[in-house]
Amino acid sequence: MEPENTAASATFAAWRPSHNAWLIAASVMLATFMEVLDTSVATVSLPHIAGSLSATTDESTWVLTSYLISNAIILPTSGWLSNRLGRKRYQLYSVTLFTLASMACGAATSLGMLIAARVIQGAAGGGLQPVSQAVLLESFPVAKRGQAMAAYGMGIIVSPLVGPLIGGAITDNYTWRWIFYINVPIGILALLMISAFVEDPPYIRRIPGMRIDYIGFGLLAISLTSIQVVLDKGQEADWFGALWVRWFVAIFAVTIAAFVVRELRVRTPIVNLRVLANRNLATGTFLIGLLGVIIYGTTAILPLFLQDLIGYTAYSSGFAVAPRGIGAILSMIIAGRLIGRIDERLLITIGVLIRGVSLFMLGDLNLTMSMSSVVWPNIVNGFANGFLFVPLTTLTVKTLPNELMGAGTGLYNVLRNLGGSLGISMVTTLLTRSEQAHQDMLVGYLNAGNPVYRSSVQQFSRFFAMHNGPAAGNSMALGFLYRNLLQQATLSAYIDDFRLLAYLSLLCLPFLFFFRKTGKSQPRKR
Repeated sequence: MEPENTAASATFAAWRPSHNAWLIAASVMLATFMEVLDTSVATVSLPHIAGSLSATTDESTWVLTSYLISNAIILPTSGWLSNRLGRKRYQLYSVTLFTLASMACGAATSLGMLIAARVIQGAAGGGLQPVSQAVLLESFPVAKRGQAMAAYGMGIIVSPLVGPLIGGAITDNYTWRWIFYINVPIGILALLMISAFVEDPPYIRRIPGMRIDYIGFGLLAISLTSIQVVLDKGQEADWFGALWVRWFVAIFAVTIAAFVVRELRVRTPIVNLRVLANRNLATGTFLIGLLGVIIYGTTAILPLFLQDLIGYTAYSSGFAVAPRGIGAILSMIIAGRLIGRIDERLLITIGVLIRGVSLFMLGDLNLTMSMSSVVWPNIVNGFANGFLFVPLTTLTVKTLPNELMGAGTGLYNVLRNLGGSLGISMVTTLLTRSEQAHQDMLVGYLNAGNPVYRSSVQQFSRFFAMHNGPAAGNSMALGFLYRNLLQQATLSAYIDDFRLLAYLSLLCLPFLFFFRKTGKSQPRKR
């Protein structure tokens, strides 16, 4: 075996792509940019999607969660698929399917059709990021890989920055359907560039003995899908009051238990759970899941708050949340210089505290705020990212053996997406529940025994009677006061959500002590 390994290493060192490495980088980054963009571009369009497809606001968030959950399910298989098909062919298939699914999203005539198309989109895009990173690393010489990954990372950061702006501008000036149709020309261009410039290195071959754990994959898909359905629709069915909810929870419990047992016993698991024996990886994976809850939860409800309650247009809400990307870029530059000089745990602590502060700032919003009251918390919120993602990823895999690096990073990315899907479902469910609770509490003040209420009714009755006649004055006054009550109840519900996310952010701090203290040493080999 040793001569074969030596020959393979020599082939790896000698091989160079036929085309310019930066053309290859542009090709794979275009596809990845399109995929990442679709995680944020739809957030500002949710109220329009809901209105167009006769859905409620919380139902419209399924457009986000369905994408994330299918993305998470397919992620563990991306390595096997890219080796089985070849990275170039896998990317071509993925981009083609993603583009066709985007067309189906734009043409959707019902919420069910849109969600089905988003599931296909998420599955097609699941492997684009890890495979694109592999292609980049292979195409550049070792000395230039840092530059390539920096450019790639900047593209990933810019996508969430321009996503809300693009989504808002398209939705306001055309229709929400074009936020999906716009992927068609981008996808075609990406296909042409990948076909022309990307090539598989000679050491990528089909491995006859390599198998995929189909049973494990099936158990993972069933368990995640069943619990996501419960999280998305349980609110409508009064949770465990519905028989189907109890059945779906039971299916989830059985399949996730069977999945864990299967993955710990099978020789080639689809998700290598054994890597969680590494303390840093286990801690980092848990934290990225919790951060996924916080980040995606904030991203989902803030545009809804601005449009449904404050009256912003889709573009104005996109403009208000986009500065998050400016803060992220600034912090990435600063954190990049501090990595290796300062303990990563300290940098993560700074990021967590900044995130918590920004969410408490959002928790102080009111109905008479200016746009700057939204912009500044978003800049602060984005500024936390550089101190969270780069140090957390570095610390998570720092003590992981090189041969387990792929399994570790795959599990890490899966938990990030699962956390995001859970976060969106959680905040929308709590929003509905909290709004009803605040409404029940406030309506107690609207009674004839309350002198403030009687005075308000009389005052507004006279006002409306002057413009609409005495007969309509009293009923219009009661309607006006009740609408104000609903508005205040909804505002209080949003504030509850933002403050809950702030406390969850601070909850990350104790878990930093579980990280094993490491020096500047590289990952060890077995």
